[in-house]
Amino acid sequence: MGVSTTTHESGVAEVVVAAPPVNALTVAGWFELADALLAAGRDPDVGAVVLRAEGRGFNAGVDIKEMQRTGGHTALVGANRGCYAAFAAVYDCEVPVVAAVHGYCLGGGIGLAGNADVVVASEDAYFGLPEIDRGALGAATHLARLVPQHLMRAMVYTCRNVTAGELHRHGSVLEVVPPGELRAKAMEVAGDIAAKDRYVIRRAKESLNGIDPVDVKRSYRFEQGFTFELNLVGAGDRARDAFVAKGAR
Repeated sequence: MGVSTTTHESGVAEVVVAAPPVNALTVAGWFELADALLAAGRDPDVGAVVLRAEGRGFNAGVDIKEMQRTGGHTALVGANRGCYAAFAAVYDCEVPVVAAVHGYCLGGGIGLAGNADVVVASEDAYFGLPEIDRGALGAATHLARLVPQHLMRAMVYTCRNVTAGELHRHGSVLEVVPPGELRAKAMEVAGDIAAKDRYVIRRAKESLNGIDPVDVKRSYRFEQGFTFELNLVGAGDRARDAFVAKGAR
């Protein structure tokens, strides 16, 4: 259980998350993922990174049970800082990151996929931000990189999901493949990138980040401030308690 990295002869570093049962990461898990992504990008032998997960889905966000069983706001602050670090690590990784998404990509998963350079997905993949139903806000910054503005707003307000096929039509998912072909396709795309001149591809990543119209880190931090407000007034705890109780039934 945790995060593992394998660097292949092709120059592709494969970062794999395995946190059963649903890949909802603990505070420590988010920081572990951030460290793995940054380390892969610093490796001069790496030209691209594939970020994928084992199990039923790509990522189900934060471990709400950890947050509810931890007294005070320690876990809340930790999760917010951990998510910030992991999302930023995808963005700041010195080489392009290809996210290979299968099953569910929810909450924190949107932050990872939305900040990736390329997204490939399996036919069973779906994407959503159930944050309002969890008493939180955040990652609309990253969802806005995957879907148009009005759809992003509708998804935030209603907690509606969209399929990989829908995102492919929007152009934010490069390819949609059968589940059994996802890893191979992600490795193929990353391999094409890693075959380029390493110095040039790193400057390409840096230059594209530099012309982004939205500062994703600052924008996400602004969103996080409202999550803290929801917790100060008690709305966050009410929603999370209801979620945990529902799962226990």
